[in-house]
Amino acid sequence: MSYETAKVATMPTGEIPRGDAAGFVKYFRNDFVSGLLVFLIALPLCIGISRASGFPSLAGVFTAIIGALLATFISNSELTIKGPAAGLIVIVLGCINSFGGDGMIGGWSEIDAAAYQATLAVGVVAAVLQILFGFFRAGILGEFFPTAVVHGMLAAIGVIIIAKQIPDALGVKPNGKGEPLELLRQIPEFVVNANPIIAIIGGVSLAIMFVWPTVRKRIRALRLIPGPLVVLVVAIPLGIALDVHSDQFLVKMPDEVFGMFKEIAFPDFSALRQAVAWKWVLMFFMIGSLESLLSAKAVDLLDPWRRKANMNRDIIAVGTANLAASMIGGLPMISEIVRSRANLDNGAKTRFANFWHGIFLLLCVAFIPMVLHLIPLAALAAMLVYTGSRLAHPTEFMNVYRIGREQFVIFVTTLVAVLMTDLLIGIAIGIAVKLAIHFLNGVPLRSMFKPYLEIEDIDETTSLITASGSAVFSNWIPFRRQIEQVGLVQQRNLVIDMSNTKLIDHNVMEKLDEMQSIFEHEGLEFEVIGLDTMQPMANSSQASRDKSVAVQRRIIVIAEEQVAEVIRDGLLACGARSLARQSVERFLQPDDSSQPMIPIQSERLEVVVTQDVAKKIIAFLRNDILPLHDVEVCVEHVDKIQADFASARRTAAATSKLPL
Repeated sequence: MSYETAKVATMPTGEIPRGDAAGFVKYFRNDFVSGLLVFLIALPLCIGISRASGFPSLAGVFTAIIGALLATFISNSELTIKGPAAGLIVIVLGCINSFGGDGMIGGWSEIDAAAYQATLAVGVVAAVLQILFGFFRAGILGEFFPTAVVHGMLAAIGVIIIAKQIPDALGVKPNGKGEPLELLRQIPEFVVNANPIIAIIGGVSLAIMFVWPTVRKRIRALRLIPGPLVVLVVAIPLGIALDVHSDQFLVKMPDEVFGMFKEIAFPDFSALRQAVAWKWVLMFFMIGSLESLLSAKAVDLLDPWRRKANMNRDIIAVGTANLAASMIGGLPMISEIVRSRANLDNGAKTRFANFWHGIFLLLCVAFIPMVLHLIPLAALAAMLVYTGSRLAHPTEFMNVYRIGREQFVIFVTTLVAVLMTDLLIGIAIGIAVKLAIHFLNGVPLRSMFKPYLEIEDIDETTSLITASGSAVFSNWIPFRRQIEQVGLVQQRNLVIDMSNTKLIDHNVMEKLDEMQSIFEHEGLEFEVIGLDTMQPMANSSQASRDKSVAVQRRIIVIAEEQVAEVIRDGLLACGARSLARQSVERFLQPDDSSQPMIPIQSERLEVVVTQDVAKKIIAFLRNDILPLHDVEVCVEHVDKIQADFASARRTAAATSKLPL
């Protein structure tokens, strides 16, 4: 997911599609076609993710089938596709390695099989936790994790995927334990020692993955053909032509119809006696739930009909399907963003598109597994290298930097920490850096985890929530609960006054925008005021804002006394909160320069205002004053030190020094 992924779609007119019995019939054609097209994307990716995770090739297909046949009827998310995700490869393979497996680098051995079954047991327990997570309505905890940390984690996962798949794409075996940084260091050796035939297949497949999106945009007739399908259409005949017949370089598949049932495996729950198993239970549960929640929320924002999934219900659906998948040998699943976006783009209307994509997967692996055996592993590796490159694309770095330099520091720190340690430690380091930056920016510890909010009713339909202290990621959850309770539960319009806060971080700015779209969906008004009193830390509407020093504009107007009255009223009407006024004597030079200058009694008006108010004032002066009157106007940028005046008055009143 990118910083620019979740943009609210324009709502079309007409009836809102619903995934009920009537919707199944009414939107059958749309969902059937989209399910078919998503299946063409999902099939090679499911197999590739399985292989990269150290699982048998069909494990990811089992997961997608169960997600389609089970989660579809539990979740109310209409457009998400459930299935294995590249973002979980690192976790699953790490778990396999911790139980002694090597990800089938040396072939499928008894040790690999034992590690696989132990990992299935971990998946079962993590799935149970996900179900409980949803039942206890804890889905909101996904709001806690800072955006920069999540994207740093995903970028690190992208780098790890690339590092681990390059050897398969080149037909070589890595040396050592396969640590990400070590694999990156060995890339020149992989290129030198590459198997020429396998490297050709991998190189051609990778080129197709990178070039095909541009081709699809330019040629309308090709827009519905996904890149992974083109790779298979090219790579399978290329493999046959180059005489690639060794099982070492081809996908392992059953050699008979319905042979898929022989691939079913069961968890080894005795592995849970090992302490290391519980570390991976936590990782499966935490990272899987977080990725699934973030993806489902992103799809909600992309939904043209603005249908909102119940996140607690959705995580119950994912957990239930994960439980079933782990019991028969499947990978962990999430609500997957890339396939979900493809589902939307292909015209899906209801959740039954997910159902049909699973039906097609089931028919394919049941009846033609022999054809799937012809897929070169290098082609699958190329698809995953492309996927990894999207997660760690340079635009991700640029997008984060545009949000703010402090976000970039958190992003890069998390990325490096994950590469040097592991996901859990890397995320913890990223969050610690975020908290440290807030502390250095003057956020007191008492408001780091608790928002200070005052709630009052403006009228019968509207309430005002006034925030003070700080509004940051670590205190957003209780802040959001108050917004939901006062606004969404009581069906009231809300005005959020942020003028008394010292710091608003990027996460809260992002969440406030999200809440506005939710309120609009409910037919309610949601307005945030006071942001113009704070200084953005970057040129982005969602950048963090600090109140300690704000760049504002000083506007000075010198005009004759009778005109000054009109200008004063105009400045106040434009939003100036205070105004300085002084009588001055202005001197004008007559046309005859030999004559003395003429004194004119005038007034000097001065205001210091925010950038937005300054734009209104300048427009007022240009349009209404300057064409009619002889006035002097000066505009300059100034740094204004802000004081929490409201807070000071409350403190003084509490000590009986100043009346409120």
